[in-house]
Amino acid sequence: MAEDNTMMQFLTFKLDDEVFALHIEKIREVLEFTTVTKMPRTPEFMRGVINLRGSVVPVIDMKQKFGMSYTEKAVDTCVVIVEVGMEGEKLVLGAMVDSVKEVMELESSAIEPPPKIGTQLNNEYIEGMGKQDDEFVIILDIDRIFSADELTIVSDMKGGRMSLEPDEEMAALHA
Repeated sequence: MAEDNTMMQFLTFKLDDEVFALHIEKIREVLEFTTVTKMPRTPEFMRGVINLRGSVVPVIDMKQKFGMSYTEKAVDTCVVIVEVGMEGEKLVLGAMVDSVKEVMELESSAIEPPPKIGTQLNNEYIEGMGKQDDEFVIILDIDRIFSADELTIVSDMKGGRMSLEPDEEMAALHA
């Protein structure tokens, strides 16, 4: 995929039995799962918000976003605080995952393009595939996982601007 041999770092985590990774530069911190305040009229994968040192941070259930089952709270459940690019600005959100594994280093030349078939994820979300200990790791592009409409909803959640009135765009996201 990349032509040079730059060493890159990724945070790896699990959703069900699959191992995923995000660029370490996009990670702010990893938190133990905490109480999430549900917000009205949001898509199912938007679990709600948490208070992070006085800031409202929207929490996304990554398994539900990817069409998997609802993430149940368990001992290893974590919220990975990430920065997502939105129209030149950075939006902070929490990505709920089953467990965090480790920080992994890969040479950029070791990252392969995503498969054309055989994955339940939209290939737009996948930056590439890495391999560690004979296990494939799906490297996600966090900036491409959410649509502009979804990021607008997340931004509104963060700013406390969620409307309690029905909204056609919101209904379309639930469809």
